[in-house]
Amino acid sequence: MTSLWFFLTLYATINIDFSGIHVSLHPFSQGSSKMAELIILGSGTGVPSLKRGSPGLVVATEGSRILIDSGPGILRRMLEVGLTYDDVDLLLYSHIHPDHVSDLVPLLFASKYSDLPRKRDLLCVGGPGFRRYFNKIKKVYGSWIVSEFYQLTLKEISRRPLIFQDLKISAKPMAHLPESVGYRIEFKDGRRVTISGDTDYCGNLVELASEVDLLVLECSFPNDKKVEGHLTPSLAGRIALESRCKKLLLIHFYPACDQRDIFKEVREVYSGEIILGEDLMRIRI
Repeated sequence: MTSLWFFLTLYATINIDFSGIHVSLHPFSQGSSKMAELIILGSGTGVPSLKRGSPGLVVATEGSRILIDSGPGILRRMLEVGLTYDDVDLLLYSHIHPDHVSDLVPLLFASKYSDLPRKRDLLCVGGPGFRRYFNKIKKVYGSWIVSEFYQLTLKEISRRPLIFQDLKISAKPMAHLPESVGYRIEFKDGRRVTISGDTDYCGNLVELASEVDLLVLECSFPNDKKVEGHLTPSLAGRIALESRCKKLLLIHFYPACDQRDIFKEVREVYSGEIILGEDLMRIRI
């Protein structure tokens, strides 16, 4: 473990502060007391891109590390921000499309690594049907993803909030797949963040995002390339406006978005703070 953390400290630190927003790219600080932040591991989609990795977010607090979705390559991205598979306390999955869940099996497989086996129990949460999905991959991989060193607990989140440590986690169905859910995480000190996962515009999302400090929305395509089941900049702006969020963070950009002025398209609808997500970006909540 010592050699692993020595390797992680080789990464440079970059801090950028603007418009009251703290965004940074640097290794994870283990001593961040009274601070909650969201780390973008991948701001892209399932389409390969040198600029944007597949979906994955971390919500880090003083006492917990929550990994939200784990597309291909997320385990390596975690190392770039100073986190390992053993640091994750809770897994939240928005849905089971491959670009959001592909690194679940590698994470569980790595947790059995004989030199550094995971020993802390792990909770893995998804929407309706997630348990059925997991049982299917377990039939394929069997003991390769089952460890005798820790307990893996699966849960399909319902409309009743999940209490995890000092966090309250709520979920509502999203307009994407039947099992798609968005999450709202509420902290003991009153701070709130909502993550949409993949979705189209829907009333559930507006309600889930009501007056949050940080709203994280997918923004898959420009306004003139609307695809059912996904948001455009104007729809993201509409949700931000209707939910009265304090800060809007956009992620899940398909390549077409990098050829357009997405900020301008959002600004036509929403006048609040807007952040266009980038890989390894960190935002204080």
